[in-house]
Amino acid sequence: MNNYNAPAAALQNKVILVTGAGDGIGRSAALTYAKYGATVILLGKTVKKLEAVYDEIIAAGGAEPAIVPLDLKGATSSHYNDMATTIAREFGKLDGVLHNAGLLGVLSPFEHINLASWHDIMQINVTAAMLMTQALIPVLKKAPAASVVFTSSGVGRVGRAYWGPYAVSKFATEGLMQVMADEYAGSSIRVNCINPGATRTAMRAKAYPGEDPMRLKTPEDLMWLYVYLMADDSKSENGKSLDAQPK
Repeated sequence: MNNYNAPAAALQNKVILVTGAGDGIGRSAALTYAKYGATVILLGKTVKKLEAVYDEIIAAGGAEPAIVPLDLKGATSSHYNDMATTIAREFGKLDGVLHNAGLLGVLSPFEHINLASWHDIMQINVTAAMLMTQALIPVLKKAPAASVVFTSSGVGRVGRAYWGPYAVSKFATEGLMQVMADEYAGSSIRVNCINPGATRTAMRAKAYPGEDPMRLKTPEDLMWLYVYLMADDSKSENGKSLDAQPK
């Protein structure tokens, strides 16, 4: 499965929602999914960035994407229910969700964790992903084989000093994935996590400002796993936390 070589039409006729689609891994995933034949729903808080990804997909000959401007920090169940209703009406089904959007916050000693920042990180990284997926379950059930992919982290498996709320949110993400995977085992919905590892993104640069980004993998280098988990070839994968940069 490492470095999965996807067939050209691996995602043909699939509808895939990508959160945080405006830049970084989300942008790369959206462009890659479109390249392999998917119709992509681009969700993010910055319309200008989403429009740029939209234009790139169209220029490359991909299926026309949809844009959903939404700030996960303030989004409520009503927003997600409305979105699910629109997806069902416009597309009839949803084949995949990539929960890529995330908030790092500020790395700090445990004693200095700020409560407002804690709430924001939990809201965006955990609660929003839960509420969105909950609302999307009915439209995911309309697909013959739907894939829900959460974004994890190495600090969501083994806690690390100073990573506080972000690390805790990723432990929660792993738990959310495992609960869902067990609950939907044997159904048409499979649920997994991806740990992208050290990647050349703005979030990584914020966490490691002194690091040479040119020594890191790019988001494009990781796309083999992102495509694999959305393709029908991964139908048997459920409840797993997979590394995009396996050692």
